[in-house]
Amino acid sequence: MKQKLILWVEDYLFYPNFFQKIISFLLLPLTFIYVFVVLLKRAFVKQIDFEIPIISIGNLTIGGSGKTPITIKLAKEYENACVILRGYGRSSKGLVIVSLNGEIKVDVNESGDEAMLLALFLKKATIIVSENRDNAIIKAKELACKIVFLDDGFSKYHIKKFEILLRNKKEPTNIFCLPSGGYREPKSFYSKADLELKEDRDFKRVVTIKKDEKEAILPEKTLLLTAISKPKRLLEFLPKNVNLLAFEDHHNFTQNEIDNILERYKDFSIVTTQKDFVKLKKFNLKNLYIMDLDIEFSKSVDFSFMNSYISNFQMKS
Repeated sequence: MKQKLILWVEDYLFYPNFFQKIISFLLLPLTFIYVFVVLLKRAFVKQIDFEIPIISIGNLTIGGSGKTPITIKLAKEYENACVILRGYGRSSKGLVIVSLNGEIKVDVNESGDEAMLLALFLKKATIIVSENRDNAIIKAKELACKIVFLDDGFSKYHIKKFEILLRNKKEPTNIFCLPSGGYREPKSFYSKADLELKEDRDFKRVVTIKKDEKEAILPEKTLLLTAISKPKRLLEFLPKNVNLLAFEDHHNFTQNEIDNILERYKDFSIVTTQKDFVKLKKFNLKNLYIMDLDIEFSKSVDFSFMNSYISNFQMKS
């Protein structure tokens, strides 16, 4: 039942049916209030210059648009980089240094799934989770980091930064903001980005199925087990006969849940994402396949404006 509710909410927010559209329209008065508050915050905010290059990677809609793999792709190119994110799903509170110059300091429960994935792939970077991004940026400077990548930072209006906005290749048919739709900010705000990257136009996801770190082919009976936002988007990279079992975004799996899944799907192999794997590997699942994700940028993407922004800080220092 819970899995069906997750998928129902996803459809309502992005691709509603007739009944869901009625609910969406009924909630429009609340949406107008929400958008008014957003516009007020933007109008009266005073930006803070932290005197370090800050690259914000965000999106206007709820849920995944490729922020984590894009962050990994970009941050790999820089020395002394720091990635800052809130750390959804973690058991800890406050500011936590997940990794320092590539050395992982905490476990996935303290870091959250996204932060641990970043720490595993960015072997030289520093990863910090914090509800307060200002404190995290200050800590990054204290740790001698030279550039900050701010995950999901578009709504942090007070931070002076270079704005990258990611755009889904399939635009939502529901164009409203919360709670009538899946947009956190008005769709017109794409114009406020310094760089807009749209999937399949500016970048594409390349998925390779792996088992034990080697390329593999999925068995005929396979279950996709995941706890990411908009889980149905994964199905386009998998055979049509794969079953989907989705939990809420950032869900921490329990042994009891895993035991029940293995009993229910006893003859199935399991495929999952890299983000889910950092939480699932402790269960030592057999016949577990990983969707290894990489990002390829189009040659037409112009990063010169971003490079100039970064270079200006380097010249000052």
